[in-house]
Amino acid sequence: MRCYVLLLLLMMPLLAEVPKTDLRNGTRPNTDTAFQPRDYTRAEWEARRVELKQRVLFAAGLEPMPARTPLNAQVFGRIEGDGYTIEKVLLETMPGFFLGGNLYRPGNAQGKVPAILHPHGHWTYGRLENQPLYSAPTFGINMARQGFVVFAYDMVGYNDTPQVPHRFTGKREQLWQFTPLGLQLWNSIRVIDFLEALPDVDPKRIGASGASGGGTQVFLLGAVDDRVAAAAPVNMVSLIMQGGCVCENAPHLRVDTQNVEMSGLMAPRPQLIVAATGDWTRNVPTVEFPAVQKIYALYDAAGKVEHVQFEAPHNFHKPSREAVYTFFNKVFLGKDGSPVAERNAPVPDARDLLVLWNHPMPGHARSFQELFADWRAMSDSHAAQPDIDRLRQRLAMAIEASLPARVETATEGSQVVLSAGKGDRVPLQVRKGSASSKEAVILVHPDGGAAALASQEMLTRAGKDATVYAPEIYQTGAAKAAVTERHLHHTTFNWSDDAQRVQDLLTTVAYAKAQGAMRIRILGSQQGNAWAILAAAMSKGSAIVEAPPFSAHPEWGHDEWLAEHCFIPGLQRAGGIPAALRVLGAARQ
Repeated sequence: MRCYVLLLLLMMPLLAEVPKTDLRNGTRPNTDTAFQPRDYTRAEWEARRVELKQRVLFAAGLEPMPARTPLNAQVFGRIEGDGYTIEKVLLETMPGFFLGGNLYRPGNAQGKVPAILHPHGHWTYGRLENQPLYSAPTFGINMARQGFVVFAYDMVGYNDTPQVPHRFTGKREQLWQFTPLGLQLWNSIRVIDFLEALPDVDPKRIGASGASGGGTQVFLLGAVDDRVAAAAPVNMVSLIMQGGCVCENAPHLRVDTQNVEMSGLMAPRPQLIVAATGDWTRNVPTVEFPAVQKIYALYDAAGKVEHVQFEAPHNFHKPSREAVYTFFNKVFLGKDGSPVAERNAPVPDARDLLVLWNHPMPGHARSFQELFADWRAMSDSHAAQPDIDRLRQRLAMAIEASLPARVETATEGSQVVLSAGKGDRVPLQVRKGSASSKEAVILVHPDGGAAALASQEMLTRAGKDATVYAPEIYQTGAAKAAVTERHLHHTTFNWSDDAQRVQDLLTTVAYAKAQGAMRIRILGSQQGNAWAILAAAMSKGSAIVEAPPFSAHPEWGHDEWLAEHCFIPGLQRAGGIPAALRVLGAARQ
């Protein structure tokens, strides 16, 4: 053993070179990365759109969907205007969780009319903002005069939706995919439920338009809810900036994708992309719009997506609103596309639009911590369902790791370096077993492969005959390295470090199989047991794990322990370590 450890120490300088060439330690995609659009065939895009819809739903914590409980809509405070009315609305989108907004209606509509959702962006007063660069009331009033029902509603933490802060993020919440993005997307889905049930709304003519963060909400909603028949995202479809707020950047959302593909998920439904020269949509006419139009062309619908750009800073100003009026008049009212001009209108005082002004929040409204507890209870009930395949799928979405079909190898000195072909570099130490043995044992230690091989306890568990593989999985042991500074929304675009470790174990499993192993065991030490369990669960029966029973380590189910030792966003929402153990149990049957 001493000789072996001495050999490892002599090799450490060689091992240390590997992390420098592991691309995971370099600059990683983030909100300000300049992404390149991709080309797809129709068949490729059809598969891609299924994958992306699932990604959006899981990132939002909406896989599976929460129960659609009664909205208990309160509609009151009617204001009569010239050709329009405005009402206050309070919706209970989840038990004890309330969404505020204003309903703008035509004053003398006949029959059922189209409806438009209007989520706002990050202007100071949200849906109440009324200034030259943005005015939600002016938009609502004008569209109502044109024959539309418009519902302008809050982002979480704004105005009449104060139960949760707008910007909250933490590892514990992310383990359960409890995020501002998810709550807002769920609110938008429930707004459609509300609108399509109104007696004066045509449920087949529901559209959405919003600017900035509201634009992000529009194309995410269009991605997951086909009831959005037409959309007009404003100043947000970009390949050079993906959204700066946590309400636009939940973990997992843009791993290997970006906003242009999200916008493309509307195809072939009509869409107007509005851009400005003074923000990150400055390249829309030459870059982003052609890329989205290519997706529409796959459905012979290139003419159903349009774009317009204005010489202006970031906005939803009068010319942008007029472009949106013209678009929806053409799509939903059958007009010829002639420009629709905005008419001046008096904007009511904010107190006359606020739902909670002199109107109490319902007494059973839940606090932030109570809503989070409800979310966890809902997730636990979903994880308890008997469908093992669905459980495995959700774990796969959380862990973002899979058994590679092919492993690239390089020999450097006396070590092998593995790669799943994604810029990863996994140094591997091998202790050959007996010639007759077809068993492989993979050792997982939080201090790396060298520490595993120096552990007499782990080697004893491995046995004398099996070939032993000791990988230096991501950021452990000799694979530790300084990384380029990570962006605030790192896990929106990249796997977490612990998910990378699970992937490195799966890469090692695939390599062991390629070397002829017929039986593969994964042995863990300390938190390495959690990585081992997750890797075995994702190995599709290729590996088994030998770990202490869950009952002996209840901390594996605790948010605090996972946040420190096995942080994988969405893992608890997918069922956590217990779900992985259930998947493994089913595989053994």
